[in-house]
Amino acid sequence: MESPTRRTILKAAFLGPAAAAVSLEALRAAIPSAHAAFEPAYASPPRRFLTAPEHGFIEAAVARIIPADDLGPGAKEAGVADFIDHQLAGPYGRAEGWYMQGPWHQGIAEQGYQLKLTPAQLYRAAIDAIDRHVRQEKNKAFDELDAASQDAVLNAIDQGQLDIPGVPVRKFFEMLVQNTVEGFFADPIYGGNKNFIGWRLIGFPGPRYNYVAEIGQYGKRYDMPFVSIGGRDAGLKEA
Repeated sequence: MESPTRRTILKAAFLGPAAAAVSLEALRAAIPSAHAAFEPAYASPPRRFLTAPEHGFIEAAVARIIPADDLGPGAKEAGVADFIDHQLAGPYGRAEGWYMQGPWHQGIAEQGYQLKLTPAQLYRAAIDAIDRHVRQEKNKAFDELDAASQDAVLNAIDQGQLDIPGVPVRKFFEMLVQNTVEGFFADPIYGGNKNFIGWRLIGFPGPRYNYVAEIGQYGKRYDMPFVSIGGRDAGLKEA
């Protein structure tokens, strides 16, 4: 697989097939505040699950999955690593509500998640295994590699060309891509989408309580500011 771009991720994973033909520039033009100058994200909140090296790995990886480009900042700037950290520390990371009993056989895609590892355990095992492999090959940690070398590692994982016994690194990469997209577009109260970076990209103003006045005003620019479930500043500033 070629390295995914923001445009590819947006069309394939967020908008869906029916909306894929819509120009991103056209979407952004509908809301003028989406063109506002990007403000640097606030300081990252305290880590809840990831160690410092693990956090560095995730920041580097998500920056390659949704990189910054001419459309704006990417997943790293949006705080997606913080979103993932918070998710792994919570019910998602512990696989609460999932069926996690055996037998654990090699399944097919339609059968869903088949591993005995919780998401938190999978992240921890895969990051350690990949980083050890990279250090053996390059004498550097993954987050110390240049962008092209990082892409090569991630592409090898995606293509099933990096086989690490006992660690399902390809399943980890699939989960990482999914979590990256979620963190980029989720409400900022969950730790990602800082400064509404993901929403600025697509021109989504947020879950405002009332749009009655705008109903029927097709093609008219929407001038209201971006807003989170928790308010305009929720998830953006340190408490």
